[in-house]
Amino acid sequence: MSAETQEAQNKPCRRGEISSSVIVVQPVTELFRSHRRKSSVTSFIGEWSVAKLNKNLKTLARQAGGSFKTVSDRTKIADRFADRMISLNIQIRDIKNIKTNHIETYIRSRLAENISKRTLQNEMAAIRAILRVSGKTFMAAPDHPKLSNDALNISGTSRDGTKIAITDDYFKQVFASVSEKDEGIACAMKLSRLLGLRTEETVQSVKSLHTWKKALQNGDEKVRVVFGTKGGRPRDTTIINRTETIETINRAINYCAENNGKLVDKPSIHLAIDRYRNIVRDAGLVGEFAPHSLRYAYTQDVLRLHKEKGFNQKEAEALTSMDLGHGDGRGHYVARVYNKLKA
Repeated sequence: MSAETQEAQNKPCRRGEISSSVIVVQPVTELFRSHRRKSSVTSFIGEWSVAKLNKNLKTLARQAGGSFKTVSDRTKIADRFADRMISLNIQIRDIKNIKTNHIETYIRSRLAENISKRTLQNEMAAIRAILRVSGKTFMAAPDHPKLSNDALNISGTSRDGTKIAITDDYFKQVFASVSEKDEGIACAMKLSRLLGLRTEETVQSVKSLHTWKKALQNGDEKVRVVFGTKGGRPRDTTIINRTETIETINRAINYCAENNGKLVDKPSIHLAIDRYRNIVRDAGLVGEFAPHSLRYAYTQDVLRLHKEKGFNQKEAEALTSMDLGHGDGRGHYVARVYNKLKA
């Protein structure tokens, strides 16, 4: 820059007078740097928006309640929904900003990935629960004109599931393999088979071992399942094989006495559940014989037991439903879903 130009720029202007200083054009490199800064700011705003929405949805997902698994699955769906919003360039920061077309767009994007309709029904159930807790009851309605399963093209699937009751021979094979790897998990797995426990109930059964032992010693025909139940609802489950159940409980108690009072030696329930699932999966509890197949086998045994005691089919189904924690009104569903046999 010349001395004259420098002097002109530094010279003060009088009121009403326009400076005749030379306008300096910003170099192209500076423009690029400025553009990059704007892009970074835009990116930051987008990330901040999704983080705020993510936190908001997860909080509501927990407030909607339910079992550990239900809340965990709902939280993952909330996380997925928030991430998908930013990937679709929909920048919303709070659930109060969510509109019908946002949810429609989300489901369409999931359908485009060939996600099964049953999975998307579960996702919509989670989204409706979150909407309901937030106060958006109209959008949460299952018969919403635009957000019902029919309107979203995700209806018409069966809830029967793909699991079947594990066979005795296959159970013995898996149990032997698990026993070699982890005695505590083997005990837990056996309790699941004998009492029809869900996975979280199985992992937390350690808290009830002494109570169950006392109940059996008193001649009770049922034991109360308290910890890890769906919706936190305790239930009384019928004993099928008293001798084998007592032996398994004693074995579990002895194991816990030598292993820090735990069946699954992990510092939290979440990690214990992961450990249990990984061990039994590696041993062969996968596919149609996944861990839930143990509960299916218990269902068939206890239904048979109730009928042997003189109850008719409907009564036996209702009692079995109560043993599983479903209530007496779902007997037909239990009979249809849980009594499937391997072809």
